[in-house]
Amino acid sequence: MKRIRTIIVAMLVAISLSSVSCRKPGEDVVYLEVNANNISGKWELVEWSGTSFNDGTYIFLDIVRNDRTFTMYQNVDSFVDMPHVVTGSYYLENDPMLGAVIRGNYDHDAGDWSHRYIISGLTETSMTWTAKDDDTFVQKFQRVETIPVAPDQE
Repeated sequence: MKRIRTIIVAMLVAISLSSVSCRKPGEDVVYLEVNANNISGKWELVEWSGTSFNDGTYIFLDIVRNDRTFTMYQNVDSFVDMPHVVTGSYYLENDPMLGAVIRGNYDHDAGDWSHRYIISGLTETSMTWTAKDDDTFVQKFQRVETIPVAPDQE
């Protein structure tokens, strides 16, 4: 019996040491719970399905916690110097298997979002959205202080 305890303790110590040794100094990442409070703020889409925006194309989101609304500023389907502004509402759901899922709809009868997204890797400065129905459709966001194309920012 003593031998079994010793083996179990040795295995637990080995597992703890191996998990600690995988971390590199300065790489402590704090992941946040996905909720309306933690995703609220100003975000820039920096990568879309593995492609970075570096040609003047942009998408910014301003997510508002209190009334669960968003404003999107983008020039994907407009002139480069003239943002297309879209507003709407979003909803967060907790899927027991997938985690936090966000869905939404656009104002002005534009309909629902084309996908529901699983939010993962939420930190103070970044988050990833993966389409629930297409895991190759991945959007990576970085938090920004201001949205440069938005009028009247506080």
